[in-house]
Amino acid sequence: MEMQLRHDVKGAYTIWYRDVLRFVRDRSRIFGSLAQPLLFLFALGFGLGSMLSRVGAGQPGGIVGVAYIEFLFPGILCMTVLFTALFSAISIVWDREFGFLREVLVAPVSRTAVGLGKVAGGSTVAMIQGAIIMLIGPLLGVHYDALKIIEMLLVLLLLAAVITSLGILIAARQKTMEGFQVIMQFLLLPMLFLSGAFFPLVSGTTAGDVLRIIAQFNPVSYGVDALRQIALEGKLPATYALHPPGVDVLFLIGFFILFLVPGVALFSKQD
Repeated sequence: MEMQLRHDVKGAYTIWYRDVLRFVRDRSRIFGSLAQPLLFLFALGFGLGSMLSRVGAGQPGGIVGVAYIEFLFPGILCMTVLFTALFSAISIVWDREFGFLREVLVAPVSRTAVGLGKVAGGSTVAMIQGAIIMLIGPLLGVHYDALKIIEMLLVLLLLAAVITSLGILIAARQKTMEGFQVIMQFLLLPMLFLSGAFFPLVSGTTAGDVLRIIAQFNPVSYGVDALRQIALEGKLPATYALHPPGVDVLFLIGFFILFLVPGVALFSKQD
């Protein structure tokens, strides 16, 4: 029993290390995956920001208390994690098509350990990408102290684990890259745009109330909400928040368990 546990831990670490090492060595992947979030940040931040400043704080469409690019920044962090974590699961389909997954699954390591290693690897890579984007925060007016940095990195890691688990849940039974990509494209934009990443989910209007209800079923909403409250502490009115950050974290943990358990179970049933 102890020997098997040791093999499982070593196997999970090896899968995690392989995914992280592949990411670190692939510079084009690093820079390419950063291009889209940066484009969104500067195009929307400065483009819509100038328009919203003319609308005026407190008016419909205005952002109270902060520049729009500051408000947008936590949403872009979550966007970075969402895209990176969800597409990290594509390596499962890739490895299946090229035969590597079969070789891994016949090793003297439980398939559950392999699945957990994939979750850990994808989560780590996505968090690293988010951490890189965090570096430009002070240039946009979002300032950190040591506690904020730690809290934001933990939320990014937890959100990355949630989304990676969801990706593995979907990829576990996909046989082709094309099928996986179709499902990913179907999920990505609704999860992003209905999370409050680009606009406040303010109650008080019919549309706002409906969006807040929809956001409750979207795991990305809780990552955006927690990061925004941590990064912009004291700058936004309470009506802009879905829940206190601690409650957001609890919901993220719940989504993580909800996706991880069936995802690893399906992964363990690989042919």
